Formats: sequence, C-alpha cells, structure tokens
Amino acid sequence: MKIAIPKEIKKNEYRVGLGPEGAAALIDAGHEVMVETKAGSGAGYNDIFYDQAGCIICDDRKVLHDWAEMIIKVKEPQKEEVALYHENQIIFTYLHLAADDDLIHGLLDKRVEALAYETLQLDDGSLPCLKPMSQIAGRLAIQEGAKYLEKPSGGRGVLLSGVPGVQAGRVLIIGAGMVGRSALKIAVGMGANVTIMDINEGPLSLIDEKYEGRVQTLFASQENVIKELPLADMVVGAVLIPGGKAPTIVTRDMLKLMKKGSLIIDVAVDQGGCVETSRPTTHEEPTYVVDGVLHYCVSNMPGAVALTSSQALSAQTLPYIKMIADLGLEKALESNSALRRAVNLSKGQIIHPALKL
Repeated sequence: MKIAIPKEIKKNEYRVGLGPEGAAALIDAGHEVMVETKAGSGAGYNDIFYDQAGCIICDDRKVLHDWAEMIIKVKEPQKEEVALYHENQIIFTYLHLAADDDLIHGLLDKRVEALAYETLQLDDGSLPCLKPMSQIAGRLAIQEGAKYLEKPSGGRGVLLSGVPGVQAGRVLIIGAGMVGRSALKIAVGMGANVTIMDINEGPLSLIDEKYEGRVQTLFASQENVIKELPLADMVVGAVLIPGGKAPTIVTRDMLKLMKKGSLIIDVAVDQGGCVETSRPTTHEEPTYVVDGVLHYCVSNMPGAVALTSSQALSAQTLPYIKMIADLGLEKALESNSALRRAVNLSKGQIIHPALKL
C-alpha cells in the first residue's frame, strides 16, 4: 500500500503522524511510504532519518496526496488538506468530528474512508490510540495551569503547592477518565488540594483507595459542581463521550460563582468543550478571560511536547496502520472490531453512531 505522512499545518502543531522507526517497519513489510519534507522536524526527526528508513521524501503536497492510498496524520484535516483528498482514500488521524459539521461535510463530499484514533475502541471499552494523548494532556493541564495561576500570566497569584502555614491551591477535576486521572497524579504530586468528580462510582472508589483519602471524590452532580466552583483556583474539564460532543457541565452563569483570576482548563475543547464559554485557542495565544475567569482551551495540548507525543502516538497506531496496509481496509475491518469502531465516515455516509448533522 502507498502510505503518506504529510506535514501538519494546524497552527502550532509540531507532532508527526508516524516516526522513522514506524515508517521503516511498514517498508520492511513491503509497503511504500512517502513523507512530506520537514514533516517530522517539529518532533526532532529531520528528513535524513526518514530517508535512511527508506521513505520517499516529497516537497510537493499535491503530489503526495495524489499518490497516497492511505494518509497518516495527527490532527483533524484542515480545509486546504481536505481539498487535496480523493475518493476511497483512507484518512487515519484524530478527527474530532462531533464539534465540526463543516469538516464532516467536506469529508463526506470527498467520499473518503475517515478513521479516527479517538473512536478506535477495544471490546473492554478502552481507547488505545486516545490513551497516550489523554495522559499527556492531563499532565500538561496541571503543568500549564500552575503557570497561568501566576499573576503575570493573568491568574490569582496562587502557588499550587502552597508553603508551610499557607493553604495549597485548590484544583477541581471534572471527569475521572484517563485525562482526569493523569491531571490528578500531577496535581497531587505538586501538593495541591484536589477534588475529582465523575458520574461513575467505580473510578472514584479506585482513586479513594489509591490516594488513601488524600483526594476528595464527589459524584458529578450539578449540585456538587455548584458547591465546588467557588472554592477552586483551577478547574480542569476532563469529560469524554467517545466520538461524541462533550456535554456542558459548567455554564456561563456558573462563572459568577468562581473567584476572579481563577482558571479553567477545558481539555475537552476539541470535542466541543464541557464549559459553555470554552472556544479553541492555540499555543501562541492560549488564554482569554470571561467574567473575570481565565480560560485555557488549547485544542492540541500534546503538540507542545511533540517528541514525547509523536513517539507515544506511533507506538499505539502502528499495529493498526500495518493491519490496514497488510490486509486492505475491508479485510482489516472484518478481522478487528476495534478498527471497525474507528470508522467515522465511509463512501459519503456517516458511520459512527455518535455523529450527526
């Protein structure tokens, strides 16, 4: 199969869809790999690494897209990328279609086979291709949040760890999935006073046991959210519905309950966000203020640590990429239920049940 790795063009996106080692594995299996010039440079992979792996290096994006049978990316296709796609081409990337009707229409019109990493789901419900980016985004949320709570960054001037005799910063995490648990790990490690919420009792029990009562766990009811918002210095939105739009947990009216200079980090923003006032931002301009509350809503947080992210992503996606390349898409889907769940759009039709126009 002819497999292409284009350079990401989303603003401040430095990751690459597949590293040189992964490309070499595909070539060793008899496939052809074409890489756009400087596709891996943001993650520390110069063209020479791909050349040594046996890849074709291409400096013409149209030629690359015309040639490819399967395109491996990181972020959702941008408008100018969609324009280069052709019928029956396999697009394998994070799609986040639930929050982007225009992208759905564009891909449907092109009649591509659109497979999303974030909906590739094993029979036990786990999301192997989403997991590493969720871990990274959750950990980054606290790392970045600590900075934006500082006064020069627009925050309240709170040190998360506190100091002897002074209360530690308060962090409220909404959602105890992979993002929430990863954020929790770093927040606790930094010495913050942490509360985590979820609609399910299971993960809360595990957290309570693991942290031996050092973390407050609450059911994510509206009543509890309203009680906790006035106490929080930082709120991390970590709500996920696989493939679907994130539900609104924090409304605009609720912002009035929060302290001036407190911070919201909505990690769910690429699925529409779980805070009513969230809108996507970039690493270049990551924050904005609504009703005195600082919002950090970068939609590609793991792009800031491009090398770590690219390596973690490639490790998870390569087996599925190789399966498609070895068997062809139809047989690969027949043989693997997780891969079938990754199909969002096919032949001009919406396939994934969480999507609608």
